[in-house]
Amino acid sequence: MEMEVQLLSSLYANSSWRRRNSSLFEPWKHRKGIPSYSSNSCIWISAYDSQQNILSVKSIRKNLISTRTTQNTKQPIETSTDEGFEKKGTTAGAIALITGTSIGSGILAIPQKTSPAGFVPSAIAMILCWGFLLIEALLLAEINVFLLNKNKKRKMTEKDFQIISLTTMAQETLGEWGGSLVTLIYVFLGYTTLVAYTSKSGEIISHLGNISSNISGFLFALLFSVLISLGGTRTTDQVNQWLTTAMIVLLVAIEVVAVSSGDLSGFEAAGNWGKVPATIPVIIFTLVYHDLAPVICAYLGGDLARIKVSFILGSLVPLLVLLIWDAVALSLSFQADQAVDPLQLLMRVEGNGLSIMIEAFSLLAVGTSLIGTLLGFSSFFLEQLNNLSWLFSSKQIQMSEGNGETSFLETQSIWFSLRKWWGSNKFSIAATAIAVGPPLFISSTVPDVFSAATDIAGGYCMTMLYGVLPPAMAWALHTRSSAAVDSGNGQEEVKGNVINDTQMALSRAKPAVIGLGLFACAIVIEQIIQDLSALHS
Repeated sequence: MEMEVQLLSSLYANSSWRRRNSSLFEPWKHRKGIPSYSSNSCIWISAYDSQQNILSVKSIRKNLISTRTTQNTKQPIETSTDEGFEKKGTTAGAIALITGTSIGSGILAIPQKTSPAGFVPSAIAMILCWGFLLIEALLLAEINVFLLNKNKKRKMTEKDFQIISLTTMAQETLGEWGGSLVTLIYVFLGYTTLVAYTSKSGEIISHLGNISSNISGFLFALLFSVLISLGGTRTTDQVNQWLTTAMIVLLVAIEVVAVSSGDLSGFEAAGNWGKVPATIPVIIFTLVYHDLAPVICAYLGGDLARIKVSFILGSLVPLLVLLIWDAVALSLSFQADQAVDPLQLLMRVEGNGLSIMIEAFSLLAVGTSLIGTLLGFSSFFLEQLNNLSWLFSSKQIQMSEGNGETSFLETQSIWFSLRKWWGSNKFSIAATAIAVGPPLFISSTVPDVFSAATDIAGGYCMTMLYGVLPPAMAWALHTRSSAAVDSGNGQEEVKGNVINDTQMALSRAKPAVIGLGLFACAIVIEQIIQDLSALHS
C-alpha cells in the first residue's frame, strides 16, 4: 500500500504535462479516472466519524475530479470540495490517511532483506530511515505551504480545495526540467512497482496451490486490470475498501497472535552491520508516504503546526508495526535456517491459524497495493491518450459517443450496444493495457524479480523523488527568496499573512538541506555500487 500512494502520485506526476504557468493541480479529464490514490483513495478510516470531517474516500474522489478541462484551456483549473470537505480538515483524518498508506506489500519484503543483518541493526536502520523520511516530508510540507499561500492571491470561495502537486512544486522551484524529471521518475517507478506486485502475487498463489507462479501472477494482475478498466472507479473503490479493511484486521491479528505465542528472545546481540546498507531501499519502499504531502497540506488548510503533528504521529504507527513484524519474523529465522525467507517460515508455523492468516494477509497486501498503483498509473496513461485526440477525426468521436441520429431499431441491436460500449471504454482499456502490459511480460519472463524490483523502486525512484528533489527545491526556493530580498521584495503578503522565516525554518536551514541531499545521494550511490557488485559476482 506504500505504493497505493501512487494513486495520488500519478496525478501529481501528470501535472508536468500542463502548461508552464499552471500552478494548481489539474484532475484527470476522464470521468473514470480516480485521483491518484491507492487503496488509500480507498484507505480504511471508517473508524472515524464523518461528522469529525475525516478525509473520506468519496470526498477524495469527488474533490479531485470535480472539473473537466478542454483542449484549449489556458488557465489553471481549481477544484472544489463537496460536503465531505471543509476548508480545514482534522488532524485525526490526516494521521489515519498517512498510517494506512504506509502499511502495504512492502512489509512482505522486509524480513528477507533484514534477516542477514539481524534485528538490532535493521531496527536501528528503520528508525534512521523513518527520521530521514520524516524530515524530508516536513521539508516538502514547508515548500508546499509556501506555494499554497502564494497562490491564495487568487479569489477563492469558502469551499475551494487547492492542491499544489509534487510536479508543480518542482516546476515552480526548479523550472520546467524539474517537472519533466518528476514525470520521468514516476513512470519508471510505476512500472517497477507493478513488476514487484505481479511477481509477488504469483509467488504467494503458487504457494497456496499447484499453479505456476508465472501463470498465477499473470492471472492475478489480469483480474484487477479487468476490474479497473471495466468495473469503473466506483466498483474498484468499493472492492479496495473491503480488501484494505480485511488486510489491516489480519495484520493486527497476526502480530497479536505471534507476540503472545512466540519466543522473541532469539536475537543475536551484535548482528551483521555490514549488511545494513542492503536493507535501506526496501525500508524506504515500505515507509514512504510522501505522495500524500500535497494533499495533507491542502486538507489541513496550510496549517504547518497541524501538518507536522500529522506527519510525526501518522508515520510513527507504521514504524512500530514494522518493528514488531520484523521482530516476529527474524525470531523464527534465527532459530532456523537463515537462508530461508522468514516470511516463508511464518507461513509454516502450525497452530493458532497463523500461517493461514499470513498467507491471506500477504495476498491482500499485494492486491490492495496493485489496485492502487495500477489505478493511478492507468489514469496517467489515460490522460495522455485523451490528449492525442488528433489521431481521431471528430466524426469518429461522434460515432463512438453516439450522436442520437440512429434509428430506433438500430439502437436495439446488440452490435450497436457493443459499439457504444467500446466507444466509451476503449481509452480506459488501452490505458490499462499500456500500464500492465510491460510488467506482466517482465514478471513472467524474469523469475524472483520481486526483491530486485523493490530495491530499484526504493533505492532509486523513491529516493530521487522524496530524498534528492525536496532539498534541491528548498535550495532553489531559498536562493530565489534571497535574490528577492536583495532586490527589495523580500516578503510576500498573502491575504494579510506574511511568509516569514519561521514558517520556512527547515527549508531555510542550509546545513539541514545540504545534509538531507547528501544522505539521499549516498543512498543512491550505495545502491549503484551494490547493483554493480551483483553484476560482477
